[in-house]
Amino acid sequence: MIGSAVAVVHTASIIAFSWFLAHSIAGLIAGESLERVALPILATAGSILARAGTQALLDGLAVRGAAVVKSQLRRRVLAGLDRGGSALLGTTSSARIATLIGQGLDALDGYVGRYLPQLILTAVATPLVVLALLTADLATGIAVILTLPLIPLFMILIGLATQAMQRRQWEALGTLSQGFLEVVRGLSTLMIFGRQHRQIPRIEAVTEQYRQRTMRVLRLSFLSGFALELAASLSVAVVAVSVGVRLIDGDIAFALGLFVLVLVPEAYLPLRQVGAQYHAAAEGIAAADDVLALLEKAEDVPAAGAESTSAAPLARADDAPALDLRDLTVRRGDRVVVDRLSASWQAGQVVAITGPSGTGKTSLLLAILGLHEAEGAVLMSGEPLEPAQRAARIAWSPQSAELTEGTLDEAVALGVASVDHAAVEKALQWARVQDLPRDTVLGLAGDGLSGGQAQRLALARAVYRARERDCRIVILDEPTSALDSETEAGVLASVRELADEGRLVLVVSHRRSVVAAADVHLDLQLVAAEVRA
Repeated sequence: MIGSAVAVVHTASIIAFSWFLAHSIAGLIAGESLERVALPILATAGSILARAGTQALLDGLAVRGAAVVKSQLRRRVLAGLDRGGSALLGTTSSARIATLIGQGLDALDGYVGRYLPQLILTAVATPLVVLALLTADLATGIAVILTLPLIPLFMILIGLATQAMQRRQWEALGTLSQGFLEVVRGLSTLMIFGRQHRQIPRIEAVTEQYRQRTMRVLRLSFLSGFALELAASLSVAVVAVSVGVRLIDGDIAFALGLFVLVLVPEAYLPLRQVGAQYHAAAEGIAAADDVLALLEKAEDVPAAGAESTSAAPLARADDAPALDLRDLTVRRGDRVVVDRLSASWQAGQVVAITGPSGTGKTSLLLAILGLHEAEGAVLMSGEPLEPAQRAARIAWSPQSAELTEGTLDEAVALGVASVDHAAVEKALQWARVQDLPRDTVLGLAGDGLSGGQAQRLALARAVYRARERDCRIVILDEPTSALDSETEAGVLASVRELADEGRLVLVVSHRRSVVAAADVHLDLQLVAAEVRA
């Protein structure tokens, strides 16, 4: 509303400028005294100042609006990632998400900060200018109305071609970002195998593809700008010739004719600016489409379950299984990875879940946690719970440590406002984390730790959560994959202690030692074979 009001004032200043300028020049040419033309001249200067001031105000509102929109979208994307959790991250690469949140949303400056404000200004200014022309000179107003549609026609045709090219450019940027991320992440491995130099041609090829698509967009932008300027110039020329002929014939007053000639270009200028700003906004439009698609995915994914301090522990019914799965079916895209699984386990048990890669072990865990959509029922202590409720009552350690930057205590007591340092110490002892000083400060993503140290720290985090929140179920995904046999034996002994506390412990593993230490063995490959039979 504010922008529209300022646009009206801005347009009024343009019309006033054209009117007073025409009368000032006409008065000076007619030889009128300086006293008589002083007022129009001062009014012309005032309209110039008003036009400059309203333009600055429009620019300021546009910049502020773009900043607000980007900030809100970033918060919504992060909230969507928090809601969608691993299920969403499994369908969208981390590099693409990083590109969207960073450069993608920054590209919205062109769309929100320039294109949309110009579109609003055009919707206000063009009708007002045309109305002023119709009021001043009916013939000129009709001529402008007849020639004005040429510019939107060119804009639509050019916009369709630009949108397709810009989409391909944006996709090339995503591919380039993913390629760089893969090289950086695997640089140490590539160096060990002597393959680091072989990545150069691949990155160069992707970079060249991005460069070529960028140049195509720039060439099209140049040609479209030329076409729009040509269309506008020809339209103005037609009107100017018509007015000039009528001035010669004496059919129109000089001051009025001059007013019309000064104002006519202002009728075409907003449309020309819309076309010019569209190219600046094209990348932002492509990025916005991906952002909205990501947010839609997040809305479709069941809530990942934010931490809830008000969620009370479940009542422990001795006769009800700690976890009861009934006809649980989990899909990855169109493929069924877990088919109609039914199982129930009691508190105090250690359950080993095994199966070859691709049989749905991690997908099953995510479905139990509520981080992945599934069919069927999941009951905890005899109660069917929503995904968000389940996630808030389960402690788990994922396959990758996913540590955060900070101290050991902060990493172990993740998300807890008041850290119980004694409980952290017990959790560290449980996870056999004896080789790390308590004053250790972790880098980004746990940088500075070995694979085994990171894994044990993730286990300590799960145990801290289980005891701090009195979680009856603990889920561990490949908890010993990076540990030596001695350390593994210690961790398995700790897992038994955790079960003896009255908790159900689900462990995904490929190791025979884990299966041997478990009370129950669930082989997903055998389950799938039985279902098919």
